[in-house]
Amino acid sequence: MKAYLQLTLAQLRMFARNRQVLFWSLLFPVFFVCMIGFFLDNGSGISLSGAVIDEDNSPASRELIRSLQQMNTVIELHEQYDKEEALKELRQGDRHIVVVVPKGYQELLSMHESSEYVDPVFMTTPEVATVKAYYDETNMTTSQIALTILSQVVDGVSKQLANYSPVVTVDASAVQSLHLKYIDFLVPGILAMMIMSNNLNGVAGQIASWRERGILRRMQSTTLSAATFIGAQITARLVMNGLQVWLVVVVGSTFFDTQVNGSWLLLGLFVVLGTLTFMSFGFIIASLAKTPESAGPIAGFVSYPMLFLGGVFFPIKEMPQFLQPIVKLLPISHLTAAMRQVMNVGADLTALWPEVALLAGWMVAAFALSSYLFKWE
Repeated sequence: MKAYLQLTLAQLRMFARNRQVLFWSLLFPVFFVCMIGFFLDNGSGISLSGAVIDEDNSPASRELIRSLQQMNTVIELHEQYDKEEALKELRQGDRHIVVVVPKGYQELLSMHESSEYVDPVFMTTPEVATVKAYYDETNMTTSQIALTILSQVVDGVSKQLANYSPVVTVDASAVQSLHLKYIDFLVPGILAMMIMSNNLNGVAGQIASWRERGILRRMQSTTLSAATFIGAQITARLVMNGLQVWLVVVVGSTFFDTQVNGSWLLLGLFVVLGTLTFMSFGFIIASLAKTPESAGPIAGFVSYPMLFLGGVFFPIKEMPQFLQPIVKLLPISHLTAAMRQVMNVGADLTALWPEVALLAGWMVAAFALSSYLFKWE
C-alpha cells in the first residue's frame, strides 16, 4: 500500500512539474471551449434568408406573400423585383431560397375555387398553380428547412381552396424543452476527447519512454508488483482526468451556461470507464512500439480516426449510412453519447446501461490484451 501511494504521488508530481503536460491537459481544453464558444457567440439558431418575386402582382399572389412573410421568425423573406439579381445573390450564398410567384397564378387558382365535383373520366382537371422555388444545392440543410416552410404555406393555401376539413388532428404537448446550443453538444465531446487523448496517447508515450530509459527494468528488479505499478498509474490519471472534467464544466457553465442536468456520480462513472479503457489501449500501444518515437505515430493512427468518427464534433447520424454501424462500435462514440446524455438530458443508469456495458467490454478486452503484451524491458 505504501509503494502504491508513493508511486501515485510521484506520478502526480511529474504531471505538476511538466508545464507542457499541464498546458495540454488542463489549459488547452479550456482554451478550446472558450475559443469555439465565443466564436459561435453562444448561439445555435439558423438564420435563413430568402427573396420573393411577385410576377403575377394579383390579390391572390399578395395574399400568398403575406402568408410567407408571417414566418419571418424562421426565415426572413425580402421582396425583390429583379429575378436575375435575386438568383445571383443565391449563387453567391447571400440567399438560401428564391421564391417566384409566376404570372397567371391567380387565374389558375380561380379555376379550383368551384366546389363542384370534377369527374376525372369525362372532365379535365384544371391545371395546378405552381410556385417556383430556387435553392442552393450546396447547402442542403438550410435549403431543406426553407423548402419545408414554403411547402407548409402552399399546402395551407391548397387546403383552403379545396374546402379541406381535417378528420384527425394532432394535439401536441411539449413535455421537455432543452434549448440546446452547439456548445452544449460540444463540451461533452471535448471531455471525451480529453479522456481518450490523455490516456491513450499519454500512457503510450510515457511507458515507451520509461522502457527505453531502463526505468521499467529497474522497477522490475525491486519488490514492486505489476499490479501496484499499474494501479498507481490509473489512480494518478483518474485524479488528473477528474480535475480536467471539473475545470471544463465550470468554465462552460460560467461563460456559456452549459449544465450537468444529470448525476455527477454517473458522469464520474463514465470518466472512470473511459480512463480505464483508453489507458488499456495505451499500454497495448506501448507494448507494440519499439521506441518512444514510434509510439506517437501508432497512438495517432488509433486515436485520430476515433476523434473524427466518434461524434466529438458532429452527430454520428450525419455520417454515411454504411459507416454508422462501424462507428457505433467504437468506445469513443459511446463515451461521448453517454456524457452528452448525462449532461444535456439528465439520463440515468437505466437509460445508459448499453454504453456502460460496451465500454466495460472494451475495457476488459483491452486490459486482457495489454496484460499479455506488456513488457518491462
